Amino acid sequence: MYYTVIEDRGDVMSFSIRLTDHERRVADSYARLHSQSLSEAFKQALFDRIADEFDLQIAHEALTDYARDNYQSRPISELWDECDL
Repeated sequence: MYYTVIEDRGDVMSFSIRLTDHERRVADSYARLHSQSLSEAFKQALFDRIADEFDLQIAHEALTDYARDNYQSRPISELWDECDL
């Protein structure tokens, strides 16, 4: 699969994706399953993946902090007090 940037107008960027016939059928099927255009399906899949990667990074940082603190935690009530909840 190849990504080729076609146009970048600052606020909108278009790109093309070269797919095999099989990949195109799978992508079309996925888009239909979710009642989306092929463009919407690719865009949603891309941003879902980006969000997942960010979540994994945050989880990794939290686990690193937890390990650095010798796996000690605090009662949730302390957090609530800090947040005035």
